[in-house]
Amino acid sequence: MREAFIKEAHDILDEDPRVALVLAEISADPFAKALANHPDRAINVGIREQLMIGVAGGLALNGLRPIAHSYATFVVDRAYEQIKLDLKHQGVGAILVSVGASYDGSPMGYTHMSPMDVSLIDTLPGWIVHTPGHPAEVGPLLRAATAHDEPVYLRLSTQTNATPHLDAMRLKVLRHSTSGRTIVAVGPMLQPVLDAASDLDVTIAYTHTPRPFDHIGLRAIAGDAPDIVIVEPYLEGTSAHAVAESFPDKPFRLRSIGVKRQDLHRYGTPADHATWHGLDAASLRPHLTPTP
Repeated sequence: MREAFIKEAHDILDEDPRVALVLAEISADPFAKALANHPDRAINVGIREQLMIGVAGGLALNGLRPIAHSYATFVVDRAYEQIKLDLKHQGVGAILVSVGASYDGSPMGYTHMSPMDVSLIDTLPGWIVHTPGHPAEVGPLLRAATAHDEPVYLRLSTQTNATPHLDAMRLKVLRHSTSGRTIVAVGPMLQPVLDAASDLDVTIAYTHTPRPFDHIGLRAIAGDAPDIVIVEPYLEGTSAHAVAESFPDKPFRLRSIGVKRQDLHRYGTPADHATWHGLDAASLRPHLTPTP
C-alpha cells in the first residue's frame, strides 16, 4: 500500500499544480524526485510532525490541497492538537496519509503503533476516513481525496485482502445469508473474516471507507432484527457509536471486534499481534458464528 501511495502521489504532483506534499522525514528518500521537481509544493520539514501539520494548514489556507504523510502515531497521535487547531479550527482540510496502522510497526515498539488513531480522528467532526484493504484501492482513494477540500485520513497497512473492491465506498455485500447475522469487515479485516466464516451462514459486507459511516446501507442489509458484528483494524468499539446511530428506532445486537484496549508491552510481528488481539481467522470464528 505504501508503494502504491508513493507512486500515485508522484503522478498527482506532476499533474495537478494545486496538490502539495508535506513530509516529516518519513518517506523522504522515496519522495526524493518529488522534492526535487516541485520544491515549491513538496516540502520536508524534518523530524517535526507538529510543524508538518501546521505547514499543511497554511498551504490549505492559500488554496492548495496538501498531503501530509508519516507513521500513524506521528501524523495523528503526536500532532493531534495541530490537526484540531491548524486544520479543523481554521476550517480547512488536508489529506493525512499514515503507515504503521495499529501494529504494522510492532518490531519497532509501541512508539510506532497507533490503534487509537481513528478514534482520535472521530473526535473531530466531518472527517472522511479511508482504510484500504488492498494496494489497488489506494490510488483511486488518494485521487478522489485530491478532487475536493474536505479533511481526509487515508490509513495504509501492510496487511492486505486477496482481492480489491474499488466500489466499496459504501457497504458492499459480498455474501448473503439466512441466519440474520451481519458481519461488517473494515479494510484489511476482510480477509481474516472471509477465512473465518468460509462455511458459516452469515452476511458479509465490506467497506474501505468507514467514515462517513453507511447508516442507510447497514439498515438495508441488517433487516428488522439487526444482529451485527463489526470487525475493524483499529481500537475495538471505535465504530460502535456509528452502528448505534444506524438504528435509532429499534433494538439491535452488536459485537465490536478490533485491537484490544490493553497495552501488551510486546514487540513481535504484525501477525503475532493479530493473534494476540484475536484478529486472526481462528480467533474470529467463534465470534462470527450465528447464535441458535
